[in-house]
Amino acid sequence: MPENAQKEQPRRRQARGERRVAQLLEAAASVFCTTGYTAASTNAIAREAGVSPGTLYQFFPNKEAIAIELGERLVHEMREAYGEALAPVDPATPLEQAVGAAVDRFIAFNCDHPVFFALMHGPDVPGRLTEEHDALHATLIGRVEALLSSFLPDAPSADITRTAQMALGIYMAGLELVLAREGAERDAYVQEIKNALIRYLDPLVGDRLGRPGLTRTPPR
Repeated sequence: MPENAQKEQPRRRQARGERRVAQLLEAAASVFCTTGYTAASTNAIAREAGVSPGTLYQFFPNKEAIAIELGERLVHEMREAYGEALAPVDPATPLEQAVGAAVDRFIAFNCDHPVFFALMHGPDVPGRLTEEHDALHATLIGRVEALLSSFLPDAPSADITRTAQMALGIYMAGLELVLAREGAERDAYVQEIKNALIRYLDPLVGDRLGRPGLTRTPPR
């Protein structure tokens, strides 16, 4: 057999293997979203992928290994997404614009990958994914702090951290409502998340920059 042909065969086998792994991960994402992680089974994933359980076991020893591989890939994509969405901005940027751009980017990611929420925020997250989630959350808070520092350069770090935690909490509370809806109703809930964040952040930004906020609560 020619040397070039000998080299080509392993490449083809590798490519087929990568396609099969992608097929299994896509099927697992569908099953995890439908049944949750605990109720999911390798048989259900194999059935969704249109392969035999034996074929699945050639690539993954159990459903936890599948969930970890899927979760790690999604975490990598999420890190890229929030790296762009939460980059520091010019302080002259309107708050509504900065909040809207960040929310839109994160909502788009979660709507494109609903299994991310199912895996990372479910009650039965596999052990290694819990560690991945905690690391992701810590990094995400850091990114939100950096974004807030663009608007509040003189604020104490403790205030920035507390505000970042609250802002992320508001977003996460709304995200579950968004993912449970579709179409115009989903869009309306996305706008509600933006409104809530802007109403929370605007008085803080206005106070620090010495300008009136957009959403002051009138005195009683």
